[in-house]
This record gives sequence, C-alpha cells and structure tokens, in this order.
Amino acid sequence: MTSDANIDAATALLLVDIQNDYFPGGAMELRGTEEAADRAAIVLARFRDKGAPVIHVRHEAARPGATFFLPGSWGAAIHATVAPAPGEPVVTKAFPNSFRETELAARLDAAGAKRLVVCGMMTHMCVDATVRAAFDLGYPVTVVADACATRGLSFGGRNVAAPDVQAAFLAALGAVYATVVAAADLV
Repeated sequence: MTSDANIDAATALLLVDIQNDYFPGGAMELRGTEEAADRAAIVLARFRDKGAPVIHVRHEAARPGATFFLPGSWGAAIHATVAPAPGEPVVTKAFPNSFRETELAARLDAAGAKRLVVCGMMTHMCVDATVRAAFDLGYPVTVVADACATRGLSFGGRNVAAPDVQAAFLAALGAVYATVVAAADLV
C-alpha cells in the first residue's frame, strides 16, 4: 500500500479522463463521478502539497461517429474539481491506454517517476488499460478505488450493474497489476 510517506518526487499521480462528459449532464454519464472526483481532488491536493509530479490525462475522440469527448467541446474538458494548476502537464490521448501514441512515458521519465498512483474514469476502460500498460512498463501502480468511476455494462443478455463492474475490474487489477486502496488509506 502506498502511504503518505511514499508520496514523493518519484511517485507520480495520473488523473485519467476526469472530464465533463462523464458527469451529470454530460454525453456519457457514469455512476458516482462527483464522489470519485471529490476523492481524486483530495489525492491531488496531497500530491501538490508534497511537490510530487502530477499528470492529467484527457481523452479526445478521434473515432468517426464518436458521441462524447469531441475535440473542443465542453464535454472533453477536464472537470473543474481536478483542473490542472499552472505548469501541470496535460497529456491528450485517443485510445484507452494513456501510453499509446502519447508523450506520457516521456513525461514520466522527465519527472523521474518510478511509481504511479492512478485515479480516473472509466474504471473498466481507460483506467484498466492504463494500469495494465504501466505494469507492463515496470511501474509499481496504486489505484485509488474510490477516486474512480464506471458505468453498468451488458454482456450475453445480462446486465451488470456499475458497482459490480467497479468491483470486478478493481479486483482484477488488484490481483496482479496494482495495489488498490481507498483515498483515506493513501492520504
């Protein structure tokens, strides 16, 4: 488990896709976004207080026919709860994996990051893809479970409620790819 003592210059916070379209009134509303963003803001404040690296990741739709995260739209903007401070980098991506065809790895190297803490949205998509990629790149990763949000899914004629999707993906990440904690345990 990452503790307060481990938030240092070698531990970077990745805030993945905490964007307006996922919030009430957005084009792809998730369950629990406001609560997750509030927890992410607490984690963000702790990283800022410690002077540890913070990187915001923002998805912009590049797929034809996309209905959310449209370039230049209100929905594609980072939510005000975790808005970047001056000097905090924002990495723009077009794929679920935040490392794919972005400068994220180079920014982490430049910051001297050896460990990652991840908060974000959607747990079952971009958080999952980013954490697995980070693990494959050799980063020890901590996922802040209550600073992440997702939505319900369907498969094989079965509806899977958002809390079950959240639990399943966090359990899978916690089995091998990351340490999964609550914000209160991190800060």
